[in-house]
Amino acid sequence: MSRGGVRLPRREGADWGIVTTAPAPENPHPPTILLRGGRVHGHAGAQALLSREGRIAWVGADDAAAALVDEADRVVDLDGALVTAAFCDAHVHLTMTGQGLDGIDLSGTRSVGEALRLIETAARHLRGRPVYAHSWDETKWVEGRPVTAAELDRATYGGVVYMPRVDAHSASVSSAMAAVARVHGLDGWDGTGVVSRDAFAAVTNAFTSGMTDADRQHYLDLALRAAAERGVGLVHETGADHLTSYADVQHVLEAGLTPGVPATVAYWGQLVGADAEAAHLGEFLGVIGLAGDLCADGSFGSRTAHLLEEYVDEPGHGYGYLNAEEIASHVVACTRAGLQAGGHVIGDAALHTMAEGFRRAADVVGREAMVAARHRWEHVELPDAEVLATMAELGIWASVQPAFDGLWGGTDGMYAVRLGQERALATVPLRSMLEAGVRVALGSDSPVTTIDPWRAVQYAVWHHNEDERLTVAEAVAAHTSAGYELAGRPGGTLAVGGPASYVVWDLPADGPPAGGDGLPDLAAGPDLALPIARLTVVDGHLAFDRDRG
Repeated sequence: MSRGGVRLPRREGADWGIVTTAPAPENPHPPTILLRGGRVHGHAGAQALLSREGRIAWVGADDAAAALVDEADRVVDLDGALVTAAFCDAHVHLTMTGQGLDGIDLSGTRSVGEALRLIETAARHLRGRPVYAHSWDETKWVEGRPVTAAELDRATYGGVVYMPRVDAHSASVSSAMAAVARVHGLDGWDGTGVVSRDAFAAVTNAFTSGMTDADRQHYLDLALRAAAERGVGLVHETGADHLTSYADVQHVLEAGLTPGVPATVAYWGQLVGADAEAAHLGEFLGVIGLAGDLCADGSFGSRTAHLLEEYVDEPGHGYGYLNAEEIASHVVACTRAGLQAGGHVIGDAALHTMAEGFRRAADVVGREAMVAARHRWEHVELPDAEVLATMAELGIWASVQPAFDGLWGGTDGMYAVRLGQERALATVPLRSMLEAGVRVALGSDSPVTTIDPWRAVQYAVWHHNEDERLTVAEAVAAHTSAGYELAGRPGGTLAVGGPASYVVWDLPADGPPAGGDGLPDLAAGPDLALPIARLTVVDGHLAFDRDRG
């Protein structure tokens, strides 16, 4: 990726002009670290590990580690702690994550009134500056409806309020925000202050257009710190122009080059139809794929996911944003340009359209080229056997979020309200994916759900549908090595000679017992305390050290 002044092409809905990016700092010498007296995942009987020059230099028994103490810049007494490879979060929106950490979190509110009180307090504190309040879910509010523009206007005395729903596919906005974004008359403007589809994209772009480089750096610092604290060493940024901008992708990639933070790779969700266009855009942005949040449909929560059968709580099938011909042209162009293709796809109707487009592309470029490209689909929440067979045959990966089932699945969750109990239990079919031969990488879709790998593993092990549950080892592999492999990067295992990206985990006294492979036996109970990161190391550099702040 180029450095210094980068001229962005003029493009509707995106930042354009000159973006100045600072050159990556020279990599300081990574310390030599010796871990002793614990359990090293993947190495039966090993209690110690040495990392040197950013690589894992040695793994072995604790008594043999005594001879290595003098080589180490730091010796860590594990006191029985577990060492694993650093996790990979395979679907993140980093700047939005940091923005959420700095904004008003409405995820715990239980009524419209409670949400409005938080927003009113924030507006007084901000003194006229825009208010960002996020992660609300009207199905948890006693009123069972979103906040209106009139209510936001009263709470903020006519201020600018952007209030995205938890799924980031719709939002409530104040009248001032609606006016700034010019949403009146756009598809998805409901007239009361709730936006979806085109109107949601317009509001999001309008709100983020005022973000400065300093703002973005602040948000990225917050997000990467949060990821390191949860034991994440690599994140997949999944941008698109309805959420963010070219400039944001470049800043995300620059941030991931800094020693001592989780590494970053990026995808950009933009439809292309020609090989040269795909190659140029991929090279210009520095992304490894034109995938991520290229939306084939929306979400269940906003009733915009495209379904074969209607939603049960409101008429309609949702919305399909792409057709099979567009998808096929995009996949052919990306495959020939050496880029991963894919997109955001949730509902069963959208998944069938996606599968048809990929099959048409395979007829053009061949199955072998498709498999070699490691194409990927995001979310894949309601696939049937036919869709999974297509994915397996063409080597299409599923980037999946177990927290979607954990938070909204089951027979009495939001999915059951939207889809009915039978379809709700069919969502996020992790076991079915593996048994069909589909490769799976796990993530959070942060800020939609929190970056929290062990919680995601717990959700996968305790899927609401017992037939779709994974073992702890399967879920950990899908959240570590699979994410690195999907991104085409080494890592995700504690291999001698491989990258020194690892985490030291303290296991709470009220947590699960250790299983035969050294991993915590989360299958022992759904509510057990989870491991806590003590030390996160990325490519040999300390990214998080709980003991040193």
